[in-house]
Amino acid sequence: MTKEEKVKYWVDLSDRDLQAADTLANSGHYLWAGFMCHQVIEKIFKGFYSALKDDTPPFKHELDLLAMRGDFYDMLDEEQIAFLDILNPLNIEARYPEYRERISQSFNGEICKNLLKQVKTLQQWTKEKILLTR
Repeated sequence: MTKEEKVKYWVDLSDRDLQAADTLANSGHYLWAGFMCHQVIEKIFKGFYSALKDDTPPFKHELDLLAMRGDFYDMLDEEQIAFLDILNPLNIEARYPEYRERISQSFNGEICKNLLKQVKTLQQWTKEKILLTR
């Protein structure tokens, strides 16, 4: 697989996960939409990693770690970094019962709508950065 094919692979997965997040949110499955929001950013970050490095992205889910290992963490502003702190727990908390119940009680449609908006903005920002590497 060429570098360009790897980048396209991750970007396409991120786009599909964003569609899934929208579908889940629109059908009232807010926690799972949140989980998919994490996936959107994880995969677009792996695409950016692939664009910057001639290496396979690490098999990690921590978004800040992916950005650090991809050498683009310093490109993120304070608001984006703070947003990663919101997204990171959604990868685990949506999957495990002891966390799921706790977070489900506070995760509503309005929170999910705002989360999706921020995810779309960060995904688009990352896509623009990927384009600059070509």
